[in-house]
Amino acid sequence: MSSESSSFPIQSHFIRPSWKFMKTHAELLAALLSGVLVLTAWLLSSSISESVFVFLHLAAFVIGGFAKAKEGLEDTIHEKELNVELLMILAAIGSAAIGYWTEGAILIFIFALSGALETYTLNKSQKEISSLMDLQPEVALKVTEEGYEVVSVTDLYVNDRILIKPGERIPADGTIIKGSSAINESAITGESLPVTKGIDKEVFAGTVNLNGSLTVEVTKKSTDTLFQKIILMVQSAQSEKSPSQLFIERFESTYVKIVLGVVAVMLFLPHFLFGWSWMDTIYRAMILLVVASPCALVASIMPATLSAISNGARHGLLFKGGVHLENLAHLNAIAFDKTGTLTNGTPEVTDALYAEEENKEMILSIAASIEQESNHPIAQAIVRYASQEEVPLSSVEHMQDISGNGVKAFHEGNEWKVGKPEFVGKEEAYLFQNGIAKTLAKQGKTVIFVKKNNEIAAVFAMKDTVREDTKKAIEELKKQGVYTIMLTGDNSATAQAIASEAGVDHYIAELLPEKKVDEIKKLKAHFTQVAMVGDGINDAPALATANVGVAMGGGTDVALETSDVVLIKNDLSRISQARKLSSRMNRIIKQNVVFSITIIMLLIISNFLQVIDLPLGVVGHEGSTILVILNGLRLLK
Repeated sequence: MSSESSSFPIQSHFIRPSWKFMKTHAELLAALLSGVLVLTAWLLSSSISESVFVFLHLAAFVIGGFAKAKEGLEDTIHEKELNVELLMILAAIGSAAIGYWTEGAILIFIFALSGALETYTLNKSQKEISSLMDLQPEVALKVTEEGYEVVSVTDLYVNDRILIKPGERIPADGTIIKGSSAINESAITGESLPVTKGIDKEVFAGTVNLNGSLTVEVTKKSTDTLFQKIILMVQSAQSEKSPSQLFIERFESTYVKIVLGVVAVMLFLPHFLFGWSWMDTIYRAMILLVVASPCALVASIMPATLSAISNGARHGLLFKGGVHLENLAHLNAIAFDKTGTLTNGTPEVTDALYAEEENKEMILSIAASIEQESNHPIAQAIVRYASQEEVPLSSVEHMQDISGNGVKAFHEGNEWKVGKPEFVGKEEAYLFQNGIAKTLAKQGKTVIFVKKNNEIAAVFAMKDTVREDTKKAIEELKKQGVYTIMLTGDNSATAQAIASEAGVDHYIAELLPEKKVDEIKKLKAHFTQVAMVGDGINDAPALATANVGVAMGGGTDVALETSDVVLIKNDLSRISQARKLSSRMNRIIKQNVVFSITIIMLLIISNFLQVIDLPLGVVGHEGSTILVILNGLRLLK
């Protein structure tokens, strides 16, 4: 109904949300005072002079209508477009001009009251998001050489150490270096059950340390924490409008012009065509101004969208805009990355075979030394394996990461390569130790080769396990009629084993990052809406290409920034929940749109038939606006 339905000062809302509630109280007070003046004039109408009667109504007009009139005029001047506020003000002034002071004042009173209630309900829909700011600690207890120092969270830097006492909120993202405790991460993941964490485990700002004293080494600045990213993502989501909302806003201006044109005709035509009196003709034109206003239609979408975004944020689902939330319900196909998405992303070495058994410690040492400079899960698995075998690491030179293939470096003048068969020489790799690699691959294991100069030195086999929630999530999506496919850079045998275990409809293996993009484009040629789910840097191009990019919350910063939806808890079952939430939102929006159009048509017809008067038209019109807002708020549950 008001411009606030479609435009929110998001940044101010998060920095200091209390001003919105002050504004709501001021609007409500003005509306109520306007109503009191109208009631007073009506009760004393027989005992006061006409000038006092008119004065009371003028006061009701100014007090109740000033804010809306100012808002409507400013928006018209700024946007150079007409809006529904102008229709209401014109209707009230027109009613007063023909002597219907009480009816015009009642219109202003109910219009102001419904505006105040709309602002209140919109604020309520944002309650879950605005409360996040209260969870961010402002100070931290920094560990110094002299002891402890209370500092502002903004003054914490990477590698600083902080002490977190039991019961305190964690002020920054970091890694535990001393102590263990149960952590309540509901503010981040939406999961109410505490998680026990000890040394080397990651903790997040905004979560609660329940029962143990922790010393944490800061890993991110206050502006880069996961908590801060959640807030920024929600800010973006609330400011980005869905296609439905954009259509309604474009429609509003055109519709207002049509209404004003029809009212201009109504001021004259019924008098000559139907023989109405001039008073009745003008009165009916004023009612038409009220009942034909698209207030309820304008308020049909934004409250529902904001409520759905709030609901998602509370349950570990972050939407970066209403358009992505709206599209989720229409998904026909979803492509999944394998490592870290369908699987846990932490493969473990199961087999290690060497060309020279007497030199296996040296080969493992060099391979692990090269891989320690990479963040890839497979590389980290080899490093962990070397650590378990208590093999010391060596220094390497000129390390290069060849995206999607492997890494290479030099050690004592020899070139070493660690990576896929294609990277080290496919034919030579599969001949190593009588083709043992093919046997390992058929077992669903990822096979990585080590090559020294021109000879294969070793082969490592490792296996990643499918997430516990993966099978259930895929099964649920298939029940909803969604085609599922796995896109992976792994070899075909490993991909087949994981795809079979996960239950996806199809898989494509041995894909470089750019090839994943090509596969997404092929899917988009066959399906209307395609989503991509991933967690790594190599998934970012595919996430950007898909209609909806979904990132795992534990993924890389690039994946989080490129995606449209974030699963904070890395729980794939949330995708199905997100689709259901999207379907509910779209259904409620349709209900609101159909209901609001129906009410407008009924009121217009009733006015032509001279069945309703101005006060009843106002009640029907403004009441329908409140109803569609309240219907949208059901999405908060």
